[in-house]
This record gives sequence, structure tokens and C-alpha cells, in this order.
Amino acid sequence: MREHPYVTDAVIAAVLYALMLTTPARAAQRAASWSAGYVVAWAVVCGALAFRRRWPLWVLLVTVAGALVHTVLERSGAAGSPFLVASSLAVFTFALTSRRSAGLAGGAITALVLFCGDGLWVPGSWWDAENVGVLAWTGMAVAAGDALRSRRAYVAAVRERALRTEEAREQEAGRRVVEERLRIARDLHDVVAHHIAVIQVQAGVAAHMLHSQPAAAEGAIGHVRRAAGEVLDELGTLLGVLRQSGDELAGPGAPSEPAPGLSRLDALVRSFSGAGLCVDSVSSGPPRALPAAVDLTAYRLVQESLTNAHKHGGGRAQVTLAFHPQQLAVEVCNGPPPGEPQPTAAAGTGHGLLGMRERVLAVGGLLEAGPTPEGGFRVRALLPTPETDPAAQR
Repeated sequence: MREHPYVTDAVIAAVLYALMLTTPARAAQRAASWSAGYVVAWAVVCGALAFRRRWPLWVLLVTVAGALVHTVLERSGAAGSPFLVASSLAVFTFALTSRRSAGLAGGAITALVLFCGDGLWVPGSWWDAENVGVLAWTGMAVAAGDALRSRRAYVAAVRERALRTEEAREQEAGRRVVEERLRIARDLHDVVAHHIAVIQVQAGVAAHMLHSQPAAAEGAIGHVRRAAGEVLDELGTLLGVLRQSGDELAGPGAPSEPAPGLSRLDALVRSFSGAGLCVDSVSSGPPRALPAAVDLTAYRLVQESLTNAHKHGGGRAQVTLAFHPQQLAVEVCNGPPPGEPQPTAAAGTGHGLLGMRERVLAVGGLLEAGPTPEGGFRVRALLPTPETDPAAQR
């Protein structure tokens, strides 16, 4: 019926037309019901019902006119005629397909016309049962049409809301996927970059001194071996995190996110010092426990800055940490490379600097990076460190 609504309406019209011809309301009208005039009139009224969905107003006018003509010619009330069924169906369709105000107005006018027709041309009182029945039938048809229209509008609104919710959920999922990809890219860069830089430098040293200074070459190869082992360990930890399908599936022994902090700063400095970069570490202010995100950001900032200093600097760098009441200042500065021109601001526009900016902005901090007047490079960040509840930290 939903796939072929016009075929359904045509079947309903044909059934109603057959009932009009075979079951007149009064036995005295049985002979007259088969006259050519009635057959044509009923055919017009019932045929109009086949188009009630396409032209509801015109179909309503035709059915009401047919019922009114029947009342005037036969002096018989509409309640006793099958025409009332046709007009009620037309009123129902008009209330269903129109606005509420238009549907109520159309139903009221239809009821008034049929009621007045019965009162004017049918013998008896205006308030006979048949006349009142016209009002009742028309009112029920309007109420049914309006109720079905409201229900369809409600269902359509629910479906639209569900569709928008699904679209918003998909957009949110896509946004989270992008954020996760950026986070994984930053973690991979931070985990791998400085170890690969150490391996590259020490491999070059080993190749250069392999024949002239075998002992120094052997030491450089040892640094390469240790750096390779560390990067493999950190990659294994990171990949273990990525294999988790969700927090609810991770048991008590599941690997946690590789989130080192400033507590590992000394080990980081020693790793670079062993690779040939002389690092001075200075701290001011009373150290205190930091939020996990800020602690990780500060560590990654120092790690990436020392990696760049090892690759492009002059073999010496200084790390400065300043603990203030509401923020942490992190600064890494290295000297100019020997025999090379002064670096420019554009030299720090790679993925490492981009990742540092994203990390600092994610925790609400500020980052400054650029060349120094002496020809070196300086990275300075201010990270907010709001007071945290010790119990929450535990």
C-alpha cells in the first residue's frame, strides 16, 4: 500500500462505488439507485476519491457537492447515504495532508454545509439523529486525519533527529581519529627521533675511526647498540598500547601509555652526553609534582630540543627548568654549529617543531622557538601548572 498509494486509492474507490450501487441505505431507493443519473454521479464522486492524495481540496469539493446534490434531489439526509462515506474519507485526507488550521477549517465548513443541507431540504427537525450524525462523522474524520498527520510529523522529526545524531557521531568519530593519528605521529617522532639521531652520528664516527682509532670506533658502535635497544624497547611499549582495543578490555597488567616525565630527565641527559652532546641541566624553584600532561609535554620538549641540538648544534646545550607557583618554564639553548652560517627561524619548521607546538598548545601553554644572536637556537615554553589535589595524584 505504501509503495503503490494510487493503486490503493483506486481499489478503495472501486469498492465504495460497488457498495453504492448494491447497498442503498433505504429499500425505497433501490430502484432509483440504478438509474443512469445516479450511476454517473456515484462514478464521478468515487472516481474523484482515486485522486484524493494528489488533489485533496478538489476531491473534498466534489464529494461534498455530490452529497449536497443527493440531499436536494432525494430529500434524503446525507447520514443515510453512502455519499457521507465518500465525503468523510475526503475530509480525512484533507486534514491529513494540510496544515492543522486548514484541516480544521475544511472539516468545519464541510460539516456546516452538509448539516445545513439536511436541515433545509430534508423533512423533520434540524436536530434529528441523522443531521447530528453528519456532524459526528465529519468531526471524527477530521480528528483522525489531524491525529495521523501529527503522528507522521512526530515520526519524521524523530527520524531527522536520529539522522543528525548519527551524522554528528560520525563527525566526532572522524575528529577523534584525526586527533589520535596526530598523537601517534607525535609519539613516534618523539620516541624515535633522538635515538635515530644518536645512531646516525655514532655510526658516522665509527666509520671515520674504524681504521685509525679502533677503540674509539668500538665505543661508538656500543652507543649505536644501546640507542638501538632503547628505541626498540620504546617502540615495543608504544605498539603494545596501540594493540589495546579499549580501556575496558585492558586488564590490570596491560601496558600503559608511554608517558615519561621530568623524573627521567637525568637519564635523557646522560644518553645525549654519551652520544657526544655536552648538556648542562639547571633547575630553579622548588620542584613539585606536575599534571601528567604537563610532565609529558616538558619531557618531550626537552627531548626534541636536544635531538635538534645534537644534529644541528655545536656540541653543547643547556636545559633550564624554572618552577613558578602557577607555571613551569622550560628552556633549551644550544650554540651555533662550528663553521656554519647562523640558523634562521625557518630552520625549525619541520615535524619536530610542529609537534612541540601542538603539545604545548594542548596543555594551554606558550612556545617560543628561534635563533639566538650568537648563532645558536633556543626553545622556550611556559606550561601552566595549576595546583592539584595530592589525593587525586595518588
